Amino acid sequence: VQLVESGGGWVQAGGSLRLSCAASGGIFNTMGWYRPTPGKQRELVATITKGGTTDYADSVKGRFTISRDNAKNTVYLQMNNLKPDDTAVYYCNAALIGVDYWGKGTLVTVSS
Repeated sequence: VQLVESGGGWVQAGGSLRLSCAASGGIFNTMGWYRPTPGKQRELVATITKGGTTDYADSVKGRFTISRDNAKNTVYLQMNNLKPDDTAVYYCNAALIGVDYWGKGTLVTVSS
C-alpha cells in the first residue's frame, strides 16, 4: 500500500490550496486527511467513504471540502479561507480491512 500526497505549500491567510492523495495497493473504504495538534498525535480534518459520506472537524466546516475519485483511487482536500491555525503537516490516511495506512505528509503553511 502506498499513499502519495501533493499540493501543500505556502499561502497567505484567506487563500486556498488543494491537496491530493493518490493511493495504490488496495480499494479503500474510508480515506481522509489528518493533521497533528498540540496534545494529540493527529486529529481528523476530513474523511470520506467510498460511497461519498463525509465527516469534518468543526474547525474546518464550511471552509474545507473533501472529495474522492474512486476510479483513480485519489482523495482531494480543497481548502479555502485558510487561517494561520491551519498551518500543519497534513497526512493522508486510508483504511483497509481495519488497518490504517499513512502517507508521509505534505506541509501547509498559512501566513498572517
